[in-house]
Amino acid sequence: MPDQAPQPRDTRIPVWDLPVRAYHWAQFALVAVAAVTGFLLGGRWIEVHIWAGAVLAALLVIRIVWGFAGSTYARFSSFLPSLGTVLSHVGELKSGTARPHLGHNPLGALMILALVAVIAGLVVSGTIIFGGVFKKGPDAALFSFATGFSAREVHELLAFALLGLVGLHIAGALFESWRTGENLTRAMVTGRKRLEPGMHQERPVVARPLVAFVTILVLFGAAVPLGLSLAAIPPSGMPVAQLDPIYRQECTACHMAYHPSLLPAASWQALMENLDDHFGEDASLDPATAGTITAFLTANAAESADTKPANAFRRLDPASPYELTAAPFWKRMHGDIPDTVFSAKPVSSKANCAACHRDAESGAFYPANINIPKEDLK
Repeated sequence: MPDQAPQPRDTRIPVWDLPVRAYHWAQFALVAVAAVTGFLLGGRWIEVHIWAGAVLAALLVIRIVWGFAGSTYARFSSFLPSLGTVLSHVGELKSGTARPHLGHNPLGALMILALVAVIAGLVVSGTIIFGGVFKKGPDAALFSFATGFSAREVHELLAFALLGLVGLHIAGALFESWRTGENLTRAMVTGRKRLEPGMHQERPVVARPLVAFVTILVLFGAAVPLGLSLAAIPPSGMPVAQLDPIYRQECTACHMAYHPSLLPAASWQALMENLDDHFGEDASLDPATAGTITAFLTANAAESADTKPANAFRRLDPASPYELTAAPFWKRMHGDIPDTVFSAKPVSSKANCAACHRDAESGAFYPANINIPKEDLK
């Protein structure tokens, strides 16, 4: 029998180094956590959302450093495409002549750059929101509520953009796997890809992990003290920390002590002038006591603070000038909670904020401090 020609071996070579693969899958997991907590689980999961974003930010810095110090196909210089290269690749895809790439193809490279840019934008806008709206984090002293609230829109748009990019990235990987016969998901796990005859190989570049480690150490070493220094600055627009003892004593005789930043000064003034008909009860006080309490409440009213609740309740319905539960903001935030939760113990009333908000008396109302009693959900 005639000798058969030897069949070419399926030669696979290392392409994606361990740091690139670890970053890829860690980024995927963290984006999933951030998306689920941000879109589906609500404010009580804000701490998980923030930590996912913080770790993403740290990983992004590490990946950028590795893009200059990593091995051949980890480096930006190996895959940053020109406009002509991208257009040429698109034309080849249309004609069915596009060749497989050992590293990222030009469209894949654009996707990497887009993901880095959008995630960076999400980190920056999220940090501004955390500081401006919730008065937490290292930049809480730098941004007002208005700035943080404006950043919310940018953050949401970028979040939707990221979901779209992730969808395109997955679709592109599946299409490229089908077109080339190379399982790209497996390649990003093993780090190895098939080397085909005639395939272009970049000139090998040795990774410099020590350079990367020192650079990352310097960057984080500078960022951590800076963050701690900024965090030590009192947040801007925080409400008064201590309640007046006379106000607390008189108020808690019947209900929780509402923080003065929850109502505008005019509403507190009107409420104190009508204590003889205080929500159907006579809560009259002697003039001296009433004067002390009125002075405290009006001096520390919503106009004096820049928190989310203070901004939300600064303008109330004139027909209900001191009824928080009648405000559109309150109704919107509590609209998905059944009335049975409010009527059952230990809540017992929509006015009993402290039953679910552990920091209600401080006026902060941080979402992570919400704890709806389980027995009320039966």
